[in-house]
Amino acid sequence: MPIYEYQCTNCNQNFDLLQKISDEPIKECPQCHQQSMQKLVSAAGFQLKGTGWYATDFKNKGKPVTETASSDDQGTKKSDTGTSSTSSD
Repeated sequence: MPIYEYQCTNCNQNFDLLQKISDEPIKECPQCHQQSMQKLVSAAGFQLKGTGWYATDFKNKGKPVTETASSDDQGTKKSDTGTSSTSSD
């Protein structure tokens, strides 16, 4: 079950509440008993431990071995200068 964070807009108290996803959000503040609770948006955190799927399945897969360009490769590349010769009759 996820932990939801709430804040009262009346007394500015923050509360964490363990609720089912299907449960209705709380409306009444447990501190001041006003109908002024607001659900906050917070980042979910998790941590992967152990050998895991990245190290075994994806770490080196899909990366082709690349070599650095040498000076020989640079000399064989063609470049277009954009000039053309025309003959006039």
